Amino acid sequence: MPNVRTTSSPSRRGLLAAGGALALGAALAACGDDKGKDAGSGKGTTAAKSGPWSFTDDRKKTVKLDKVPANIVAFTGVGAALYDYGVQVKGVFGPTKTADGKPDVQAGDMDVSKVTVLGNTWGQFKIEKYAALAPDVLISTMFDAAGTLWYVPDESKDKIAQLAPSVGISVYDRQLPQSLQRMWQLAESLGGDMKAAKVTAAKKRFEEAAARLRAAAKAKPGIKVMAGSASDQLFYVSGTNLSVDLEYFKALGVNFVEPPESAKAKGGGWYESLSWENVDKYKADIIMMDDRSSTIQPADITKATWKKLPAVTAGQVISRSPEPILSYDKCVPLLTTLAEALEKAEKVA
Repeated sequence: MPNVRTTSSPSRRGLLAAGGALALGAALAACGDDKGKDAGSGKGTTAAKSGPWSFTDDRKKTVKLDKVPANIVAFTGVGAALYDYGVQVKGVFGPTKTADGKPDVQAGDMDVSKVTVLGNTWGQFKIEKYAALAPDVLISTMFDAAGTLWYVPDESKDKIAQLAPSVGISVYDRQLPQSLQRMWQLAESLGGDMKAAKVTAAKKRFEEAAARLRAAAKAKPGIKVMAGSASDQLFYVSGTNLSVDLEYFKALGVNFVEPPESAKAKGGGWYESLSWENVDKYKADIIMMDDRSSTIQPADITKATWKKLPAVTAGQVISRSPEPILSYDKCVPLLTTLAEALEKAEKVA
């Protein structure tokens, strides 16, 4: 886990910006090249747009700066969430652009032409570009109890940590509203306008969507839902016990396929891996499929065993965002898509 430093931002930014190329080279000499879910619930503190800033993240680490961070670098999905709250990041890392140059699904409404992309795939993080941004803070989500910052390469995390303090928001073994609230607190501390009409309206829509999903699940208790993800060789069936979205949907009453813990062990407790020949192991009336660009989408699956699944033949396949953008606006469709599918679903398995 990268160390959280409380060094004030002017000295760090002064070194990188005022010193020009010479200072940048000196800073990077110590950093090398660019090869490259603690359940704590620390409370963020709201800061004015000028003056000292501090925030306690979900590792219970407090970052303190002389002023509100201006040069923010974030995991793409975090940048997209902050954008929805009126906070613009300068740099991002993680899936940002697709192969044809269009915004990745995880970029949300963020204008990807206005941010510096430090890495677009797993393991990519261009440290020299990161240093050139003179970052005040790095922000990412965390998918484990150890506080590992998502998409920060393990082999270069220590070098990255030398350049700016970090903030981690956990999406591990908790329900979606908790992580949404933490992102709300962070955005507010960074100067986001949390009273803007579109922000308050989105929060209300989320609450209404949650009520709709609860009602739909109650009305169709016998409908079985399976969360899946496709690769060329394997089909992954997600468990619900660690995922921020599935845990919440289950709490709202959705009846999920749940692989046994022994089967999920090889997947770190997250999922069971099945060969395509065994993709029909579990009976499901609705299948929620991973929408990330790194996975094969339902329309592109050519396996005969997939096409024979009852949910597939019935047209009861919907999308799922395993790495949700943590703004209320972007999470509303996660609820309404599943609610609508349940409302329309027939018992087919």
